[in-house]
Amino acid sequence: MRSTFWRRLLRDPFTFTAVIYLIILAFLALFANVITPFEPMEQNLIARFGTPSGDHWLGTDDFGRDLFSRVIFGARFAFQALFVSLGIAVFTGVPVGLVAGYFGGQIDRVISWIIDVIFTVPAIMLGFAIVAILGSGLNSAMIALGIVFSSRFARLTRGVMISEKSELYVDGAKVGGIPTVRILFRHILPNIAPSLIVQVAIISSAVLILEATFSFLGLGVNAGEPAWGRMLAEGQARLRQHPWGVVPPGLALVLTVIAFNLLGDGIRDAIGRDTRNNQLTATRKRLGKTAVSYQHATEATLSVRGLEVQFPGSNKQNLTILQDVSLEIFPGETLGLVGESGSGKSMTALSALGLVPAPGQVTQGSVQFEGREITMLSEADLNKIRGNDIAIIFQEPWAALNPSMTVATQLIDRLTIHKGMSKAAARERALQLLRTVQIPDPERRLDEYPHQLSGGMAQRVGIALALSCEPRLLIADEPSTALDVTVQGQILDLLTQLQKEFGMAILFITHDLGVVAEIADRVAVMYAGEVVEVGTAEELFSNPRHPYTKALLETLPHNGRSDNKLPVIDGLVPPPSAWPTGCRFHPRCKFAVEKCKEGQVELTAVTGKRVARCLRLNEIDFTTKE
Repeated sequence: MRSTFWRRLLRDPFTFTAVIYLIILAFLALFANVITPFEPMEQNLIARFGTPSGDHWLGTDDFGRDLFSRVIFGARFAFQALFVSLGIAVFTGVPVGLVAGYFGGQIDRVISWIIDVIFTVPAIMLGFAIVAILGSGLNSAMIALGIVFSSRFARLTRGVMISEKSELYVDGAKVGGIPTVRILFRHILPNIAPSLIVQVAIISSAVLILEATFSFLGLGVNAGEPAWGRMLAEGQARLRQHPWGVVPPGLALVLTVIAFNLLGDGIRDAIGRDTRNNQLTATRKRLGKTAVSYQHATEATLSVRGLEVQFPGSNKQNLTILQDVSLEIFPGETLGLVGESGSGKSMTALSALGLVPAPGQVTQGSVQFEGREITMLSEADLNKIRGNDIAIIFQEPWAALNPSMTVATQLIDRLTIHKGMSKAAARERALQLLRTVQIPDPERRLDEYPHQLSGGMAQRVGIALALSCEPRLLIADEPSTALDVTVQGQILDLLTQLQKEFGMAILFITHDLGVVAEIADRVAVMYAGEVVEVGTAEELFSNPRHPYTKALLETLPHNGRSDNKLPVIDGLVPPPSAWPTGCRFHPRCKFAVEKCKEGQVELTAVTGKRVARCLRLNEIDFTTKE
């Protein structure tokens, strides 16, 4: 894993250059006594105000001191200030953030208030105040910087902790009786360390600038000491006589700040990719060669076979979120994926895209897109498929839209990345897409922000984004649920029209059987992480072969109903941690018998490509009314 991280980190030429520069600078600073040709304080008034020469590579200052030697020794002061200040900031801010985020309540409110107060004061002003209390000097400056930036680490740690503490592995540690301190530092801290590492790299540049500012103003190192800020102050005082004097220390400071910024960006990107690829690597190791052993329909656009997804659970037991999920979607076909909330519909779609949320993993099964196994692909190869060959429309109209970018920017980015278009051509294509999805006045809407759009228009923009690269598979995750009834109908009609135009396959996820009846060719019914029935829409509505499908159909309103009561399915979909043995629907099933509680129920072929997961499908006529 570490070698993979370093390969990804150093693959970027800017990050590689920054790393090499910082390594060389650190080496020079460490061995400055051996490397530098002169002592940094050694004066030679005869050679004062010298320009670069063979004797003095970077020239001399107003006292004839060698600027090269002073810049190298200045790196020592820079790294010393960096390590001490960041040490104080990390070892003070991180524990405070862990405690605030983990315990919440009054502790969190008090700590958050203190952090917010610190944030309202500019860092430089707060640093001046602390130095004024402690007195001038490098040690005081380092302590001041450490206190200033500890609030940054506390705030970051608190924010990540609030999200992380809700993970199942934390609950498992609590149930296991593990002490709170160990949960914080042994279980949770390693998971938020990547964010902290990125913060350290980025804040390093700010520490260098502030340390140089303190020294420049005479609040850091003593007069004459070869710190970069002090050298800039001395050079600035003789600027008219010797303008070159500010160049070496100024260039050293600027290059080092840029290097740390580039390093922070590189670490952030490498960790982000590595987190995802670690998951992909684990998936590949788990699946091995079993992924290709499943029988797929060669003509299917998307074929899922025996898919299983697990998340870490309590007591080191993994929770199976999806189990034995199999379905197929063919070119030009709409497959409706239905079931109550918590059935696993959206997780199935994310798995098909290789986007199982960490720390979840695909632990078994196979997913093929147009005959190509995608569970074994790298993140880079998956990115070539996502958004280009496979696209998704989200439930919330604004979920796929960046609030800080115009509609044009978001569409143009997609087209330039995946289609290699020029910005001018991409803009013209974006305008055409808005016309295609029937947005009124598309020329004006193109340069508007998402908050300026209605829900219906925002969803149409989301559809335009999804269709921008003419995908062969469109995943529509309840795209009309958040819209009013009139707009829902318009969106469904639009999708049907665009499907005919583009010839794409659609996986339509919904809990609304009325929508499925209108738009789907075939339907897959899910319950508690399993596919329980698959068949054509006509077959399922006229002749359900699973009691859950029958129960769903009975909840639909009927005009001829004699009473005002709308039937409901007793009970709720059980969570993965409480899935019953045997048929998972049996606690809610009116047809259940004792054998339904024993062993896993397999999908059974009914006729043709129709399947159902029920032990009694040949014993009961599910079309009869109870």
